[in-house]
Amino acid sequence: MLRRAFALVAVFAAGPAWAAGDTTVTAAGQRLAQQWCAECHVVTGLEAPPAIDDVPTFRTVANDPSVTELSLRAFLKTPHPPMPNFILTPEQMDEIVAYILSLKGR
Repeated sequence: MLRRAFALVAVFAAGPAWAAGDTTVTAAGQRLAQQWCAECHVVTGLEAPPAIDDVPTFRTVANDPSVTELSLRAFLKTPHPPMPNFILTPEQMDEIVAYILSLKGR
């Protein structure tokens, strides 16, 4: 048990798999989000609001004080209807998380 906890701490202490400000990863995340998420979420702020009222924009998500890289990863791995259960590759997860976190403070 202790060894497993140490391994988890080591993984999360190492930081994100992508570098903060990596525009290639962030741009890929924006493209994925526009492709998969824009039907329900305002992804960039440039598109019209979706028909669903209670869905937060990506900027709102990014600026929620409780949102961190870890919380986004956990959220995206946990099924929560009515959101579709996307199965993201590790690269796709990095990209979407990087994009959402890039919106913090905007």
